[in-house]
Amino acid sequence: MNRARRRLTLKQMRGFAAIVEHGTITGAAAAIGVSPPAILHQLREIEDSLGLPLLERSNGKAIPTEAGRELLATTARIESEIADCLEAIAALAGMQRGHVAIGLISTAKYFAPSALAAFKRVHPEIDLRLLVGNRGETVAALERFEIDLAIMGRPPEHFEVTEIAIGAHPHVIIAAPDHPLAGRVAIPPAALLDQPFVLREPGSGTRALVQRFFESAGLAPAGGMEFGSNETIKQAVIAGMGIALISAHTIAAEWADRRIAILDVVGLPILRQWYLVRRREKRLLPAARALWEHLVREGSAFLPRLDLPGESRDA
Repeated sequence: MNRARRRLTLKQMRGFAAIVEHGTITGAAAAIGVSPPAILHQLREIEDSLGLPLLERSNGKAIPTEAGRELLATTARIESEIADCLEAIAALAGMQRGHVAIGLISTAKYFAPSALAAFKRVHPEIDLRLLVGNRGETVAALERFEIDLAIMGRPPEHFEVTEIAIGAHPHVIIAAPDHPLAGRVAIPPAALLDQPFVLREPGSGTRALVQRFFESAGLAPAGGMEFGSNETIKQAVIAGMGIALISAHTIAAEWADRRIAILDVVGLPILRQWYLVRRREKRLLPAARALWEHLVREGSAFLPRLDLPGESRDA
């Protein structure tokens, strides 16, 4: 019986159902667009596999046996499930419902929720599941297919992705408003070496950016205090515990309120890009495709607008 189940195909089952519906081999063949010998061959294959007759003749018509009625009922259930599946897919295509898993590096949470809220206003029936983490955690979720797409800085390089830049992502060095370097113009990077740094944890994209910035200047800064979130880093800087290199998009409110100073360091701001990323082989269902297109089209409009020290000099 296991061998029989493996050999039973939907095409055979549909052929059998057509014979019962139309009463003859010829009528069934005409209805489904195959030749009578082909549909007769399918019937014989099923009966040989099951070891039981499926039809008997009565008044010139094909009548299903008990085994045939069982097969007919199963065929009907399968056709119903297929119809339900197609209806669900049609609903997805029409954006009636669906769900999307999206990864955000923690820095993106300062603007991405506004972009996602705008999407939800247009597509209220689509459920969004957010995974917020550092770069390492977000890359791992992409690699394991746990999320459909991600908003992040530098895209992963050890597996193939599709990436689209959605806007500039400036990074600056911040300090308390009363810091000795606050208000100075064109500060050389070497002047920062004796300053205590407040750093993100290993695995963070910002932590790696600090190292690359000083390496590019031929400098090797001393270690600093480590914190696991941008919010904690901002509070530490405000309290005078040190300076920090951080995304300008995370400190827009504090800078506007003059609770944080942005140091005018030569070589800053570092202008990176925000990227929308998905695995290359990941096929986006309609809901995820709609969000992808929304973020490509509208994502940059939700980025904070900042007039940063050093930008006019670099221009």
